[in-house]
Amino acid sequence: MSFRNQIECSKCLLNTSDTPHIFFENNGICNYCNFYTTKINELGSLEERQKLLLNKISEIKKLGDGKQYDCLLGLSGGIDSSYMAILAHEAGLRPLVVHLDNGWNSDTAVKNIEKICEKFNFKLYTYVIDWEEFAGLQKAYLKAGVIDIEVLTDHAIYAILNKLAHKFNIKYTLSGFNLETEAIMPKGWTYNKRDSLNIKDIVSKFGDGIKIKTFPFVSFYKALYYYWVSKLETFEILNFVDYDKEKAKQRLISEIGWVDYGGKHYESVFTKFYQSYILPVKFGVDKRRAHLSNQICANKITKDQANQILQTKPFDENLILSDREYILKKFNMTNSEFEKIMQEKPRNHNEFDSDQRLWNRYFKLIKLLKFGK
Repeated sequence: MSFRNQIECSKCLLNTSDTPHIFFENNGICNYCNFYTTKINELGSLEERQKLLLNKISEIKKLGDGKQYDCLLGLSGGIDSSYMAILAHEAGLRPLVVHLDNGWNSDTAVKNIEKICEKFNFKLYTYVIDWEEFAGLQKAYLKAGVIDIEVLTDHAIYAILNKLAHKFNIKYTLSGFNLETEAIMPKGWTYNKRDSLNIKDIVSKFGDGIKIKTFPFVSFYKALYYYWVSKLETFEILNFVDYDKEKAKQRLISEIGWVDYGGKHYESVFTKFYQSYILPVKFGVDKRRAHLSNQICANKITKDQANQILQTKPFDENLILSDREYILKKFNMTNSEFEKIMQEKPRNHNEFDSDQRLWNRYFKLIKLLKFGK
């Protein structure tokens, strides 16, 4: 996909390649930039956010009183989740640290996780996914040609967190998501991570007969159960502090011996390859365009500086060859099979079944019940 002849936002790097999701408002500024500004303003001043943080921490402790853990903390070994662990420790929280081992962890990420848990004496729960099954599911997504292959990993994390929350009667999970670095992401580049029917349909059509047996899975009805019974609330703790990613990185390095892994979400070998090679080569999507746009809105970088970065390739020519060789070997896939997949026309997730029709019926029923009262 070429970015030529695309209309670009006057403020950030996003453009009409994200049609129909992007549109331009006053002064040619896109809806994503305005979304960022709105959300940041809703958080209030730093002083107001810190008051809210103290209140939320007090609430988490109160609801967790007498329990083994008062919250869950998903830890990938990356900057955001690792720094979140520091904040949890400083706040005196007692999290159960949760990590998904999907077979793609880098050695650096694993060591970072071990250092953090040892430093703060956090209990670590690692869910090791069945590799043969998971590899089959990922290959089905590759063959289907849908853009968001990471749906599988994110869905599994969602399932594991809810299962543990239910088991230990935990009401809060801490999330490393933050507006400072992640508020901007074109809707056409991702898909609903919780859409169970979409996963099932893609796997049934392109999974070469593989069945979902042990993969952590949340059906539509299970999701309803978690929503009404477990009522697990996600708290984005980084949004309530003065979060500076570079300062956070330096603190992690100096206090914990944390090691940088080289890029956003590159703690996973597959995610690194997916974001730096598969997305730009097959789908014409360079996620740096969104990440840099977020930095522009946060006044961390100018648009000219961001454009200079974007002129460089999203991957190192030499390293990508070794990453590709490693990934294809793990997938037991030949170069010709992979090239065939890369050359095929992408498919939209909406071409497959979806939970959305079930949600539509659910909300319609809820509306009818309310109307009948």
